[in-house]
Amino acid sequence: MERRRFLGMAAAGAAVLGVAGCEQAGFMLPIQVAGAVAEDASLPAVEWQMATSWPPDLDSIFWSAQVVAERVAALTDGKFVILPRAAGELAPGLEVLNVVEEGAVPIGHTVSHYYAHRGAVTAFSTGLPFGLTVRQQNAWLYEGGGLKLLHEAYASRFNIIQFPVGNSGVQMGGWFNKEINAVSDLAGLKMRIPGMAGQVMERLGVAPQMLPGNEIFQALESGAIDAAEWIGPYEDERMNFHKVASYYYYPGWWDPGASVEIQINLDKWNDLPQQYQEALKTAAYEANVRVTARYDARNPAALHRLINDGGVNLRPFPNDLMTAAEESTFELFDENAAADADFASIYKEWSAFREAIQAWHGLAERSYLQYVGRSRN
Repeated sequence: MERRRFLGMAAAGAAVLGVAGCEQAGFMLPIQVAGAVAEDASLPAVEWQMATSWPPDLDSIFWSAQVVAERVAALTDGKFVILPRAAGELAPGLEVLNVVEEGAVPIGHTVSHYYAHRGAVTAFSTGLPFGLTVRQQNAWLYEGGGLKLLHEAYASRFNIIQFPVGNSGVQMGGWFNKEINAVSDLAGLKMRIPGMAGQVMERLGVAPQMLPGNEIFQALESGAIDAAEWIGPYEDERMNFHKVASYYYYPGWWDPGASVEIQINLDKWNDLPQQYQEALKTAAYEANVRVTARYDARNPAALHRLINDGGVNLRPFPNDLMTAAEESTFELFDENAAADADFASIYKEWSAFREAIQAWHGLAERSYLQYVGRSRN
């Protein structure tokens, strides 16, 4: 089986699915299949179990997996069924990539920075510290060549093809059981923080801990950890972190636009009919848009509740911490580029894209937001 065969399939120009309209209630996008699947008796019935890294009560992340499954079923007239399963049912939350790579599970739903120990190149798929915002990340993935580069890296390293299925936007800096007034206050702090962010924080004195989402609350409550980052106000409130830690910091410089992804075993992907591949890609696009929209719509009210009803102390990270973190981050990038040819190749393209798009957004987006912000004061 040629691992690169999927590239030609992914680039196939003829779409088999047509968009017939848009239903405003719930933004469910009722895409009609125009007979392509329903009338083709040769297309097989396929049922896949999906391993995820999430507890099922995560309203936006686990929901993203459900959006993918529901849309794929709708686009294939029920012939292609995907069943999302909570973390621990098919695989531990931090081992989704491993079971998909092995072929034990055909598809997974996770974030790539959980697997930084498998290679720094995985960080690009979620997003790098001090990197791209949600719009910039999507621009790089879809129009800047990023997804193609990652497909090539994942195929050769893991026998996997992946697609983004949601982005949180800029995350919060996490929950702390003490006030952080300077970078020195991080010394000896045990913090749940994965991936490159954990490596950077380790350089600043933190003892990083890798924990799946369903273990964070208990670890904070018991004192096994002193701090934890998760996502943002909406999901953090649902996880009840404000009941076990009172200081809430911002910004989450390590996740300025964190992408969740589906990971598909490449042999399983290549065995799918092209119509089913297209259905999966379409479902991934939809989930990617809707997850960001859900977070943007629900985070403001959740933050208001946390501060006004939950008694949370909202704090910005001190300037010396931000400066030290940024310096350590780019030192880490340089070290990884020197040690890993795949990382170096993608990092070169990513850096050029980042410089150009941040200059543009600095001119247009930031100036507008700064003006709007001043006008309200």
